[in-house]
Amino acid sequence: MPTDDLAANNTNAADANPAPASPASAPAASASAATARRSLEVDGVAMVRLLGPQDRLLTTLEAQYPLVDVHVRGNQVTLEGDASQVDAAYRLVDELITMVRQGHDLGPTEVTSSKRILDAGAGSPAEVLSQAILTSRGKSIRPKTLGQKAYVDAIDLNTIVFGIGPAGTGKTYLAMAKAVQALQRKEVERIILTRPAVEAGERLGFLPGTLTDKIDPYLRPLYDALNEMMDPELVPKLLTTGVVEVAPLAYMRGRTLNNSFIVLDEAQNTSPEQMKMFLTRLGFGSKMVVTGDITQVDLPVGASGLQLVTRVLGEIDDIHFARLTSDDVVRHSLVGRIVDAYTKYDAQKQAQQYEREHGRGGDGGADARGGNRAERRAGLGGARGGAAQPRDRFPRRPRPETGGR
Repeated sequence: MPTDDLAANNTNAADANPAPASPASAPAASASAATARRSLEVDGVAMVRLLGPQDRLLTTLEAQYPLVDVHVRGNQVTLEGDASQVDAAYRLVDELITMVRQGHDLGPTEVTSSKRILDAGAGSPAEVLSQAILTSRGKSIRPKTLGQKAYVDAIDLNTIVFGIGPAGTGKTYLAMAKAVQALQRKEVERIILTRPAVEAGERLGFLPGTLTDKIDPYLRPLYDALNEMMDPELVPKLLTTGVVEVAPLAYMRGRTLNNSFIVLDEAQNTSPEQMKMFLTRLGFGSKMVVTGDITQVDLPVGASGLQLVTRVLGEIDDIHFARLTSDDVVRHSLVGRIVDAYTKYDAQKQAQQYEREHGRGGDGGADARGGNRAERRAGLGGARGGAAQPRDRFPRRPRPETGGR
């Protein structure tokens, strides 16, 4: 075939079967079509309260929506980027503005918690997180996450509430705030705060001073929280008159606590006997809140009473178990990540222990080397040329010969 005819045929074939479009062109077109731009006018709110010092809350907002660019000029906030994320960020910023107008002091925790509430469809963050328990020295104490809100509501609705969760989730702090609130409303006549005097993995040795001086270091966190929630000059008077009592758990035996709000802190360090003893102190008109972290048990030996009570009392009415997670941590953002890392490590450790105990593909009662001990002894005896015989610990002594009669 002539060269010109071959070229013509190739040209016709190319016209009949056009080359497919570049795969990059379709996403580019769809991405350009999916972008959006929305703006909000912020009136009656100081921008520093909305954006935070050094724009920290603005940085947190951008971290929650990485596909959105946030621009602030004067009192105008402009959101530009992926359409779905722009809409979600717009709703979040609008809720944050409402919260600031209601008097909330925003922080990174409020931004992330509000996003979780909106994503879960649990209502308006401005309404969910608007319940102030106490106001002390111009500072409002209120739940900051959805889990904390459920925990506080459970305290209102139940006689005994167990707050179980990792460090930094506000278990004890919110329980004490509810106790002070109940005292101020005259719902109870006194507050009793207690915790077991267990050292955190170290021996402190002999402590000088009176019995109170020896016990106070273990109860110091409870005193600190009291001084934050109440007038520091009023706290010593309440302690002296017995309206507020801070005591170690050992002092609870033999008592009946009527018309009291009782908080047991660090309950993971109670034994099952201590937990039973404490719960049976409940009297008429009283309410109990038990808090602890079952991943931080400092008991030297034995089981934790908090771990056992979840299985024993789980089906009883008017007893509620509130479980908080790393999403409810209100301390430094690293605390939540630390909690998640340890949780993952503990899960892997438990899985490895399960494999070791049950064997890989073997029987649950079998040893890792195959068979149980009796079978291995029998096999060892057969290998020596006979049935397995019981082995004496000491060689038999020959009987002494006795003379004839």
